[in-house]
Amino acid sequence: MPKALIADLILAVHLCVVIFIVLGEILVLIGWWRKWQWARNPWLRWLHLGAIGLVILFGFVLGYCPLTEWEYEIREAVGQSPEQGSFVGRVLHRVLFLDLPDWVFMPMYVAFALLVAATMWFYPPKRKQK
Repeated sequence: MPKALIADLILAVHLCVVIFIVLGEILVLIGWWRKWQWARNPWLRWLHLGAIGLVILFGFVLGYCPLTEWEYEIREAVGQSPEQGSFVGRVLHRVLFLDLPDWVFMPMYVAFALLVAATMWFYPPKRKQK
């Protein structure tokens, strides 16, 4: 498998993680309002909280996202910049990465994690009633 394709796959996984975190919270909030039973699934909710928790942990401890770093390292090894990837890679990059100063991201992640934690507190997960 060509290394550039591996970089695109890492980018696709990265996008899936972001979608899970953001869309997951939106759907849980809608589920709270609509009283959807699945929105209280403990596995989903704890995995969701863990995912945003890892984002915060990586941000504070490493100062970067390992998925971004791996993708960039692979692209550099094949002589590409992220902007020079495949068509799919370039599209995913435009969707995934916001053109904002670095200092904006950590407060944004922490605020989102607080929203997820508040949702866990006020709309806690429950096991399905038999």
